[in-house]
Amino acid sequence: MRRFLALIAIPLLACVVLAGCGGSSKSTASSSASAASSPGANTAVTATGAFDKAPKVTIPKANAGNSLTVKTLIQGTGTTLTKKDALAANFVLYFWQGTSSSLKANTYGGSPTVIGGTMLPGLESALIGKKVGSRVLAVIPPADGYGTSGNSQLGITGSTTLVFVIDVLKVYSDTAGATGTQVSNGGGVLPTVSAKPGSAPTLTFPSSTPPSGLVTKTLVKGDGPKVAKGEYVIAQYVGYIWRTKKLFGSSWSSGSPFGFIIGASPAQVIPGWDKGLVGQTVGSRVMLSVPPAQGYGSAGASQAGITGTDTLVFAVDIIDALKQG
Repeated sequence: MRRFLALIAIPLLACVVLAGCGGSSKSTASSSASAASSPGANTAVTATGAFDKAPKVTIPKANAGNSLTVKTLIQGTGTTLTKKDALAANFVLYFWQGTSSSLKANTYGGSPTVIGGTMLPGLESALIGKKVGSRVLAVIPPADGYGTSGNSQLGITGSTTLVFVIDVLKVYSDTAGATGTQVSNGGGVLPTVSAKPGSAPTLTFPSSTPPSGLVTKTLVKGDGPKVAKGEYVIAQYVGYIWRTKKLFGSSWSSGSPFGFIIGASPAQVIPGWDKGLVGQTVGSRVMLSVPPAQGYGSAGASQAGITGTDTLVFAVDIIDALKQG
């Protein structure tokens, strides 16, 4: 599965932009009897079922129309999503091509997904203003999705209509960060970390050489539950290369926290994250000094300027941890 860099580099809703997520190629949507193209076909798409349970989706056996269609199937009563927020959601996604449709992704029964940053126009129109606890149906024509060029890597053509059913589970501000009690700024043989509330921390490096092994340092101690292997963690981070003392990645600058399953097999993050964050509490800020063997190994990550001998240092804010299923 994706290494850390691939995960942080791609915003948006997981399985559309993360190349499919292993959805079924066989259609599981029921169909109407009409095979004729209809401008009103989009409004005929329906979904039934309880909130946070996989919905039954009905898509007409007809050519999709050209209009963006959004329905709030279940009205939530929680926090309202704004353009500056990210959300944790479960969803199903269908590709509607010609008169047939096929299921491409289904997160129910697995782990939810963080949606934030730059969304497809149709998704932004569908989700902004909705409340936590809502189920939203969005039928997104090419003009509000990937346009006439589509996205060949994802199997989306210029005529593919996307059908989402999305359950809004939680909302996170783009300034969400550690909420616990400060217990350290680091320092000594480790970098010193400074930060203002609601903004990205910055690291100042000592003149000493980096530690040879993985070092985990709690900077802010949260009062939430301990992170356990297999949970879906929502986090903010900054990542620095010790050798250059330069920032190479930041969720803060992307405008959205991101999520991953900790301790997944295959791994979704570098080993230093899997080992260093398990047992930390929600609301904490943790500094991780990650040697090459616990990072990108001898291959490094040239696109980020990381060599095979580089120690990486992260300041990770653990915003939430959700159980799977």
